[in-house]
Amino acid sequence: CSPPRRKIMAVIPRGRPDSSLGHRRPVLLLLLFFCLLAFFPRRVAAFHSFVGTYGVNYGRIADNLPPPTEVVKLLQMARIKNVRIFDSDHTVLDAFRNSGLNLAIAIPNGLVKDISATPSKAMDWVNENEILGGQDTGLAEALFGAVVNIHDALRAMRLSGRIEVNTPHSEAVFGTSYPPSAGTFRPDLMPYLKPLLDFFSKTGAPFYVNAYPFLAYMSDPEHIDVNYALMKPNAGILDQKTNLHYDNMFEAQIDATYAALEAAGYSDMEVRVSETGWASAGDATEPGATLENARTYNFNLRKRLFLRKGTPYRPKRVVKAFIFALFNEDLKTGPGSERHFGLFKPDGSVSLDLGFKGLTSSSSSIKGWKILRYSATLLSSTFIFLALST
Repeated sequence: CSPPRRKIMAVIPRGRPDSSLGHRRPVLLLLLFFCLLAFFPRRVAAFHSFVGTYGVNYGRIADNLPPPTEVVKLLQMARIKNVRIFDSDHTVLDAFRNSGLNLAIAIPNGLVKDISATPSKAMDWVNENEILGGQDTGLAEALFGAVVNIHDALRAMRLSGRIEVNTPHSEAVFGTSYPPSAGTFRPDLMPYLKPLLDFFSKTGAPFYVNAYPFLAYMSDPEHIDVNYALMKPNAGILDQKTNLHYDNMFEAQIDATYAALEAAGYSDMEVRVSETGWASAGDATEPGATLENARTYNFNLRKRLFLRKGTPYRPKRVVKAFIFALFNEDLKTGPGSERHFGLFKPDGSVSLDLGFKGLTSSSSSIKGWKILRYSATLLSSTFIFLALST
């Protein structure tokens, strides 16, 4: 299933250099359901839902991708340890088993209402997969019940202490986002958001949000400095309320989320990014979708994440993000950019040169992949990350 960001739209303050939460189309309200399971040795008493600061979304809407076993090898060579997929295909689950990688598994939105209404459905799904907003208001209403039932199923299996249950969100949940300190959630969505936020607060889970400077820039290229979106040198913006300076849109998006959480009464909740990326090509009507811009954004973002630092408003909260996406996906519909978010080409070679080690186009081939060497160190535990997606 396709990642939900294509359906996202948020308020764009005209004439502002920030315009940090911008998307082109109407959206679903609450798009994803996340839960995380760690298979730990018995002696381990705690788990981490995200290792390091960098992850990647592994979409598979294509007819030319390598088998999952080879994808695992590529991820290990690139030392990318956190991975999200958009279905629960067991060939993928089997390939990732005991790999030391953290895996995010998507569940179709169509299952949400059943899981919400019938606790046994949650238990069935948990057992089967060994995890062991929009126009559909019924789905939004059912989401909290689904979260609770999945959590209860895990608790019944004595796994709730090792599992993080969460619901990443599109920027459509925001009423305002500029300046960052003015970030707020839409009042009409709070009846759905508040029980979820209460649940996250009780379990210590973070708040996940999709953040796309690329889509914000495309929505208003006349008023948004592309260098600000790309994390290149620029004048930036000053938030008059906090007197904080922002030199890139990515951090402004995150701090707008922190401000919204604070305004809603959840100032201690961590924010993580479930999707971000930049297209390397697109239609003539998609400004900024170029190979150079994609490389620049992804390179600067990766460098920034590896610094393990916070944002201007939350300097002690290390930023963590899933990048979109692992591969270009040739069967996606919609604008041309949809098919050009990949870090890698289907043959295993690098699409965007970000300094990943262990890949070459001229050494030994494994099932069509060009691999120089395998030197990844496996983690001591494996995670599975489950998600509700369209």
